Amino acid sequence: MPDAWLRTALWRRLARRFAAAVPGQCALCHAWPAQPLCQACCARFAAERPRCRTCACALPQGVAQCGACLRQPPPLDACIAAVDYGYPWAEIALRLKFRGQPGWAAPLARLMQAAPGAAALLGQADVLLPVPLSRERLRQRGYNQAWQLARHLERGPAARLRADMLLRLHDTAAQSGLTRAERLRNLRGAFVPDPLAAPALAGRRIVLIDDVMTTGATLHAAALALRAAGAARVDALVLARTPDRND
Repeated sequence: MPDAWLRTALWRRLARRFAAAVPGQCALCHAWPAQPLCQACCARFAAERPRCRTCACALPQGVAQCGACLRQPPPLDACIAAVDYGYPWAEIALRLKFRGQPGWAAPLARLMQAAPGAAALLGQADVLLPVPLSRERLRQRGYNQAWQLARHLERGPAARLRADMLLRLHDTAAQSGLTRAERLRNLRGAFVPDPLAAPALAGRRIVLIDDVMTTGATLHAAALALRAAGAARVDALVLARTPDRND
């Protein structure tokens, strides 16, 4: 059994090296040779646009914050999204999240790093914290897509990347198709700081990492749990923001 495991591990390592060395094809325009997402497609489909500084929804030029966030300030100090959740990013996000293709995390993390304000947000963070999955969801999926993105975002001290500070206590019903109010009820009490790690949260600047933000219910529930533990600042960096807040 150990020999079989070792052979499998070696073959996987060789396969990764081979894939990195051989030119690939852009998944969008099929240009060859190219990265999984070529520069031309990133420029075309991931163009910068004005966004609300606290919920990342798209806004007209010159507007810093949306009306919803002004009326009811969210528990996030800042929120940055790289792209809108639409063509072609919705399909690629689904591949990462549901179709067993964690290899998409690296090129998508590069998009997130290139988003306006992302470098400064990551640079000032004390902790990068991927939004956790429940044990049941992690068992079904085999990996946490937020962790996959976060590990490619970390360019500073490796100790900043933590997956042990926030726990998801129970498996919530699927969020898709729910209104914002329903999502908030669904997530009530879902997150809690790990008792052993909670003291390390006090006074720290936390950046939550996730793949898609729809209404913000998941990120807000996580942020509230972190603030209750004494975090000084909680920001969020996500790959995609849905155009419709679904309030």
